[in-house]
Amino acid sequence: MKYTNHNGSMDQGLEPLKKFILERENLLVITGAGVSTGSGIGDYRDRDGQWKRPRPVSHQDFISSHYWRQRYWARSQLGYPSFLQAAPNRAHRALARLECQGQLCGLVTQNVDRLHQQAGHQEVVDLHGRLDQVICMDCGVIVPRRDVQAWLEERNPQLQNQSFQPAPDGDADMEMDFSSVDVPHCSACGGILKPHVVFYGDSVERRIVNDVNSKVENADGVLVVGSSLMVFSSYRFVRHAHASGVPVAALNQGVTRADDMFALKVEEPADRLDAIIEV
Repeated sequence: MKYTNHNGSMDQGLEPLKKFILERENLLVITGAGVSTGSGIGDYRDRDGQWKRPRPVSHQDFISSHYWRQRYWARSQLGYPSFLQAAPNRAHRALARLECQGQLCGLVTQNVDRLHQQAGHQEVVDLHGRLDQVICMDCGVIVPRRDVQAWLEERNPQLQNQSFQPAPDGDADMEMDFSSVDVPHCSACGGILKPHVVFYGDSVERRIVNDVNSKVENADGVLVVGSSLMVFSSYRFVRHAHASGVPVAALNQGVTRADDMFALKVEEPADRLDAIIEV
């Protein structure tokens, strides 16, 4: 169980990370896909921070191309039910305990699965949105994903016997002709419906960025759990903390974009938090 301290030397054990956490009264936590892999939800990057699979659909492709919407909704129709079966794991529950103990000033997650909330966490910033909602890109109405799922299954019954492999974030790996797939539209205005998440190539709302930056400035430490920080949306907050003199620790398997900014890094699975944050 290696960790790297700010001098770059190596040591063994989780004690330094436990000490870092227990010394904080206003800790800000940033979590990524590595927290939810223990719940059976796949991730996108390997230990070197490289893509393990093709990049997910981009915002521009989804908005501009009917074909890409057909492709997305067909794959999601099959992948979403298994995504829904995921349950919080030890990492989610450990972080919820930490909040209950009054040591956190907030938790920011890149994940769209809402598993932190299911574990009992109260104050969560869903940085990349939430997959259980769908938003109209024209009128802004938000509808439950379960309603869209029911519509998809009714209108595209031919997909239900299609072979596939579950993929990250309710996606599915499958090969087929998507041209016959019916795509949902807003019942209020006929506009484009899109999962209420930040697709690749899109931006996080400025108000959310400002809110998290304020949390960084009020924190006495930042803890990164299960994220390579390769996307700028979360990396910016670690960079802001480092520039502001707020110490940052990480629990992550493999390289991250901010390795040179950490006061402490432990290369272990996210659920090792369970051994640190006691009941």
